[in-house]
Amino acid sequence: MKTSFYEMHKSLNAKIVDFHGWEMPLQYSGIIDEHVNVRKNVGLFDVSHMGRFTIKGPNAYESVQKLVTNDISKLGDSHGLYSPMCYETGGIVDDIIVFRINREYFLLVVNASNREKDLGWIVLHSQLANIENISDKIALLALQGPFAREALQRMVESNLDLLKPFDIITSNIFGTECLISRTGYTGEDGFEIFFDSSKAEIWDKIMQSASRFNIKAVGLGARDTLRLEAGLMLYGSDIDENTTPLEAPLKWTVKFEKEFIGKKAIMNQKVTRKLVGFEILEGRIARHGNKVLINELVSGVVTSGSFSPTFKKSIGFCFVPPQMLQDQLIEIEIGDKLYKAKICSTRFYKRA
Repeated sequence: MKTSFYEMHKSLNAKIVDFHGWEMPLQYSGIIDEHVNVRKNVGLFDVSHMGRFTIKGPNAYESVQKLVTNDISKLGDSHGLYSPMCYETGGIVDDIIVFRINREYFLLVVNASNREKDLGWIVLHSQLANIENISDKIALLALQGPFAREALQRMVESNLDLLKPFDIITSNIFGTECLISRTGYTGEDGFEIFFDSSKAEIWDKIMQSASRFNIKAVGLGARDTLRLEAGLMLYGSDIDENTTPLEAPLKWTVKFEKEFIGKKAIMNQKVTRKLVGFEILEGRIARHGNKVLINELVSGVVTSGSFSPTFKKSIGFCFVPPQMLQDQLIEIEIGDKLYKAKICSTRFYKRA
């Protein structure tokens, strides 16, 4: 499968890889170069491979409220939130963004790897609401970086200073109607632009308009290192159907005062592991699947690991027993050798 911007990626000499069936750019100028540019300037991401579903009708609110662990009763119109969806077992179906357009109209953004699974789950549990998969009709681009707001403001009619984190508004970009949200997956200020997928020329128009801000196209490689530094989890690596929100640092998204699928299992769970951050104290990079040892015993596994271009060291996430504390030492097995590391927060990077 290809997004509307595939030819743009090819023209920029992107390295194309298969990502859950999608032909997507891994990198253009290089992962580190793209990563650093997002931290210093602004980057443009094609995230059209992610799923976009609408839930409409008189039962839309009740359906979404049951599907997610977070509480959408706190949302006004044109606001959104982050939340897991869980199975009855408490395991995570997916972690998603929910936007309330109004009480009878919700927009859900889901992970690319889970599009079909999520759609089936949502339809199964949506109390006669009208579900539509708009993923192929609506393109999705993300503009991220410290100059993202200033760059995008020159392209759209709306005052972006009024757009707070997790807000979503209707606007126009280069004369095309669009939705603009302010969430992001990099740790920087960022915006997502939803518009008709036939308007692929908007990619080039954004690149040209934001050239004064040193904009660069950014691929999946830098997207992964950016989200890791920001402490954001990746479904399928850090969380999955065998992980509950209490094992990941997602307890804050679980609102036991409301009903949701998986509530009973999560309330009764005895947590035996937790997801933490780590940094390696020696010159190696840990990767997904590396064993974590405590007092010479295998006690967990690395879920994400990479070199941090911002901090110039190896960082990652891993599961450890719940009693482990920040700054405690662990060992990680890399290539049949053990390397010292220490536990830290999952959030390595915080923008000024």
